[in-house]
Amino acid sequence: MKHINQIVLAISSGLILGLAPSSIRAEEATVDEEKAKEAELAKKLQNPVASLISVPIQNNWDFGIGEANAMRYTANVQPVIPFSLTEDWNLITRTIVPVIYAESPVQGGRDAWGLGDVVQSFFFSPKEPVGGWIVGAGPVLLYPSATDSLLGAGKWGAGPTAVVLQQNSGWTYGALVNHIWSYEGWGDNEVNATFLQPFVSYTTKTFTTFGLNTESTYDWRNDQWTVPLVAQVSQLLKIGNQPVQFSLGAKYYADKPNGGPDWGLRFAITFLFPK
Repeated sequence: MKHINQIVLAISSGLILGLAPSSIRAEEATVDEEKAKEAELAKKLQNPVASLISVPIQNNWDFGIGEANAMRYTANVQPVIPFSLTEDWNLITRTIVPVIYAESPVQGGRDAWGLGDVVQSFFFSPKEPVGGWIVGAGPVLLYPSATDSLLGAGKWGAGPTAVVLQQNSGWTYGALVNHIWSYEGWGDNEVNATFLQPFVSYTTKTFTTFGLNTESTYDWRNDQWTVPLVAQVSQLLKIGNQPVQFSLGAKYYADKPNGGPDWGLRFAITFLFPK
């Protein structure tokens, strides 16, 4: 009986030792697969026309406005929803819904808070890069949704928008541009503005992204640039099973209208819903 027990123990030990490497390899493969998924998510987050449902909530504080040295807080809720049109084409909708609290820029003036004008872009984008470049183009619409005349132009508007970018070895660089003309509405001021956003970012192997861009607007009516330079750092992580990216940034206004802000801060959280 003693010999039988020794034989059984030896066989069991051999089976365990034989299975252990396979289990380790399976666990390593699972970890590698998860890292690859996170790396792909981090890459898509830098692409404005990626096929990825996301809901960024971008909080902006701008300081030094007007003679009152006022502050303006803007929370931009920016859902991005992709639609597969054909085997070769996607439609990416990007909507910016601003919720604003604006202190009066003049002493004794009226503060305002509420909803600003909504901007919605539609990008028709090939699913594969064109000559190594990711591209998208389509219409952009302006809706007069502001709940206070101090928070929006009060105009319906429309125009073209386009984006082009390239992604290599952790780097993302490109530009997004649109132009909006107003054509109807209750506001007194016509809208004729070009938005230009060149951007560059680098994502590390730990899914930390360092980015630099400008979110510049040229007002053709008043021949005036507004040029905030934005530097930010972002981190992709998971809360439970929910992938989330947190971003922290700072803004410096290199050019602005008289009474415009001097500098600003940004904190954003982006909820991701990969397929």
